[in-house]
Amino acid sequence: MLMIHIKKYYENITNDEIPTKHYSSLAVSPVHIHKNKKCHKEAILALGEDIVSHLHAQRPAVKVTSEMVPGKVAAEQ
Repeated sequence: MLMIHIKKYYENITNDEIPTKHYSSLAVSPVHIHKNKKCHKEAILALGEDIVSHLHAQRPAVKVTSEMVPGKVAAEQ
């Protein structure tokens, strides 16, 4: 349900509809409680992919250069 809210929020803010052909083709929504967990997982991943694909098409990726990275970077080992 959170992913649906994110999609709707983005569409309301930008007045730009996110096409969700892959997600819609699965015919699984958050209210379909009779569907199994695997179906819901596939639907969530499809919706996320549709949203991210749309965002990438709208705004090119930010390129990070060495000048943008601070001198010391903390790394977890």
